[in-house]
Amino acid sequence: MYKHLTQNERYYIWHRSANMFESVSQIAHDLKRHRSTIYKELKRNKDSAG
Repeated sequence: MYKHLTQNERYYIWHRSANMFESVSQIAHDLKRHRSTIYKELKRNKDSAG
């Protein structure tokens, strides 16, 4: 069953990826999400940011 990312998860993804503290794989592991979910979130927000 699909579960949307929470606002806190989105903040965590952006905070960790923007500062390059962790790899996408590590972020996915920490959030107990699939790597593709993290990649899709990053791509979705990159495209909407311009």
